[in-house]
Amino acid sequence: MSRICPISERPTPKNEGNVSSISTPVTSPTARPQAVGRALAVVLSLLTVFGPISMDLYLPVLPALTTELRSTTSTAQLTITACLLGLGFGQLVAGPLSDRFGRRRPLLIGVVAYVAVSLLCAASPTVETLIAARFVQGLAGGVGVVIAQAAGRDLYSGGRLLRYYGRLTVLGGLAAIVGPVIGGQLASVTDWRGIFVFLAAVGAAILVACLLIFRETLPADQRGSGGLTRTGRDMRRLLGDRVFLGAVLVTGFVNAALFAYLSGATFVLQGVYGLSPQGYSYAFGLNSLGFMVFGFTAGRTSERWSEKGTLLVGIAMCVAGAGGLLATAALHLPLAAVVLSLLTMVSGVAVTTPPTTSLALAGYPDIAGTASSFLGVARFAFGGLSAPLVGLGTGVLPLGLVTITATVLGALAYLVTVRRPARTSTPAVSVDAPPRTRVGR
Repeated sequence: MSRICPISERPTPKNEGNVSSISTPVTSPTARPQAVGRALAVVLSLLTVFGPISMDLYLPVLPALTTELRSTTSTAQLTITACLLGLGFGQLVAGPLSDRFGRRRPLLIGVVAYVAVSLLCAASPTVETLIAARFVQGLAGGVGVVIAQAAGRDLYSGGRLLRYYGRLTVLGGLAAIVGPVIGGQLASVTDWRGIFVFLAAVGAAILVACLLIFRETLPADQRGSGGLTRTGRDMRRLLGDRVFLGAVLVTGFVNAALFAYLSGATFVLQGVYGLSPQGYSYAFGLNSLGFMVFGFTAGRTSERWSEKGTLLVGIAMCVAGAGGLLATAALHLPLAAVVLSLLTMVSGVAVTTPPTTSLALAGYPDIAGTASSFLGVARFAFGGLSAPLVGLGTGVLPLGLVTITATVLGALAYLVTVRRPARTSTPAVSVDAPPRTRVGR
């Protein structure tokens, strides 16, 4: 078995019966670490900001947007849901395409589309038009997010891969800190339309960086072929892996809690506790700082201690924070209790991110784009479904109910799949059979 799937490619023995038989000839360049220049590493990291900036930058002006477009709170929150769903489904499309056509071409198309649609968002005359434009903006932004993960899998393995995903988590937290702070400051000099113009400018800057620096990380002889048939086979292969499925479900549920927070916190902190947009941005920044610090720490502990142990700690933090929100709603606790509960939950989500990403992708160097797309769909689609639920009520209670439900479901997913994976996996390509998974590679 070791001649088929080297130990260096598998930080944890998660799919012994599955990956070893499927990834028959793991001798491709994608399975070997490649030299990565600092500039390329920076660009790859910057691609992860599409999700945070698309969400966080305009959250401080969401109440003002609701008033100007004569909308209701729940309808305005659909602009968040639409973006989240777009981010998820954009990754589902872009991931398999990047396995077939390479990373660079889909990336450039996605970034150009992001710039154009951000300008369309700025010009939206009604909330319905804005919702539609936000969905397309999410589709385009999802391309950058999934390719950042897949290209990382092309370039890194083992401990370096865990550290890379830890850095992505840190940068996501940093973008989440900077996003609402910048959004709050922009709100003092422009309206929500100006913020979408700013998003277009950020996308244009990333486009220039990609054109000048980003090189192809998946060589032509390592790309897949076979169209939809091949994509369907790859997806069945992934979903037949119980640990992969568990990592995806945990990612989806904890991010459902995270995006419920992103959607509802602005109304709770400003509407219930009376914070200004600037005050909200600072409270949000504190939570994002926790996300950044704990995400970095989780990358290290996953590598040096235990991926599954780190994941369990993160899930426990998520449940504790969500429980604190529910207790705050029931006991009418002050602002400090809300902020502390949110900090615990958000930091817990960050702790789960490096281990779930590594558990999901480490065994699949040949279809990293497709595997990454499942994580993206879970992260943003689950989040998109949970976000509007927070707007169905008032006060802290809806946020507490949604987050505790999501985090408990994440804990159950971990216990059923990741903690106790099946002894045997879905049958796959025999070791002695022709290398079907490398057709055209």
